[in-house]
Amino acid sequence: MFRRSWQAAMIALARSPGWKQWMQAQRAASGLARRYVGGADVDEAVETARALRSRNIRASLFYLGEYVDTPALVEENVEAKIAVARRLAEAGLDVHVSVDPTQIGCAIDWAQGCDNAARIAEAVRSAAGNRPGVHCVMLDMEDFSVNEATLELHDGLRKQGFPMAQTLQAYLRKTYGDMEWKVAQGARVRLVKGAFAAGAEIAFTARDEIDASYRRLIDLMLGDTAKATGFYPIFATHDHALQAYARERARARGWAQGSYEFEMLYGARPDVARDLAAAGERIRLYLPFGRDWWPYAVRRIGENPRNALLLARSLLPAAS
Repeated sequence: MFRRSWQAAMIALARSPGWKQWMQAQRAASGLARRYVGGADVDEAVETARALRSRNIRASLFYLGEYVDTPALVEENVEAKIAVARRLAEAGLDVHVSVDPTQIGCAIDWAQGCDNAARIAEAVRSAAGNRPGVHCVMLDMEDFSVNEATLELHDGLRKQGFPMAQTLQAYLRKTYGDMEWKVAQGARVRLVKGAFAAGAEIAFTARDEIDASYRRLIDLMLGDTAKATGFYPIFATHDHALQAYARERARARGWAQGSYEFEMLYGARPDVARDLAAAGERIRLYLPFGRDWWPYAVRRIGENPRNALLLARSLLPAAS
């Protein structure tokens, strides 16, 4: 119950224009942004991604801006994602771009948002060309109200030949069935625990239930069917126990390192990312960039009440 209330409160803060304006103007909060955001613009973000790649760590670029409700901001978001796809290709990096449907017009008009998703996907496909690497548009999964529509968006663009990937959330009861379908497709899926609040009728609400769901989904993602279809598993978690479980199951089922990957948040646990990369695992960091960082940061807090302390500590040097 506390976890759901916490998540609901953080989501409300993420969607509050007043809180966003106030927090983004604070000197201490700007220190938080510098720690957890990869740059203010495309060029800074690509330089951060290049520096990470020199340490054998890949990146998924995300232009900050969520719950967008004006056409001008929608177009800004779309253009930024297209621009970063081109710059990633020029830098010889994975053209890997994360997209929230609500930031590219789906909160205003779903059909227009889908058209914008296709524009971004075409830019990624064109920029990537035939170069080796993991190139895709990664569709982020937002709250439950857009869950089915986001899955349909992924499937529709994938059928058109665009390089797509999908985020699924372990906290939702329906995700096992969704994952079975993605495995059968031979899709790319990023598995997260889930940062949104939902009732017990549609979601697991206790931490142990969510962790158990995540382990069941790991087993499915590393199963024989997944290997046969060319499915690409992405385990997005900072949970050491779940990372260890995924590594053990991958070894037991004959998945070579590099045929799956782990994803973490930029700035959250650089030591863990470094150690996994040194152990030969493929690591990717979710790398946000841009000026509109408050909704992203507060949703990270909302994923787990313990994250409040992790993020609050980063304010101290800037405030001193």
